[in-house]
Parts: sequence; C-alpha cells; structure tokens
Amino acid sequence: MESNRQKKIAGVIQRDLADILQRAATDGGLQGILISVTKVSVTVDLSIAKVYLSIFPNAKSEELIGGIQNNKSQIKHELARRTRNQLRRVPELEFFVDDSLEYIDKIEKSLKGSENPIENPDMLNKRKKS
Repeated sequence: MESNRQKKIAGVIQRDLADILQRAATDGGLQGILISVTKVSVTVDLSIAKVYLSIFPNAKSEELIGGIQNNKSQIKHELARRTRNQLRRVPELEFFVDDSLEYIDKIEKSLKGSENPIENPDMLNKRKKS
C-alpha cells in the first residue's frame, strides 16, 4: 500500500511529466500525437518512479517510448528544475506503455463483433466446460 508521501510525490511527478512530454512531442515536430501519463507509482524508498504512458495513435508508442528512454536524463533534469521547491531528490524514472485503453478497445470490439457469445450463442457450445 502506498503512503500519503508516495502518493503526493507521484502526483507531482505525474502532473509535471505530462506537461514536459507533451511539450517535447510538440516541439519535436510530432503534431497530432497525444502523450498522457496515466499512472505514476513511486517505490517505498522514493528512489524509483514507474511512469505509465498512454500514447495516441498507438502505432507510434514503441518508437516514442524508445525516444523517451534515450532522453531520460534530460527529462529528469527538466523535472528536477520544475519540482525543486517540492522534491529534494527526483527519483529515477522508468517508462512503460500503458496499453489498458487498447485492451479495453479490443474487448469492446469483440463484444460488438461476430465473437459476441450473447448474440451468437452457438459459440458457447464449442467451448469446453470444466
């Protein structure tokens, strides 16, 4: 369970990182790309922050995560500059793609499509009953 301190630090990091990353994408000539920080979790010793990013359109996510990983030190430096009055030390940043929106989308499509067992009850017989 996260302490209040961990939650506060995660909130500060999430807010500032979202702004830093979106501005970097725009300045880097990546118009039409939306980067949002969906979740930040900070370790108990406050040394590592796991940052989950949702990137739209999704096809560019792997490429962008690679670019973000390569520029991690500049991102951390900019974060430190912005949070110097709130954080004594900025944790190491680890970036991950948050594909939960894509996962939800796949579920919705399968429910609306031909694989919907509610609309196509013949599918249920094919499945093994345990």
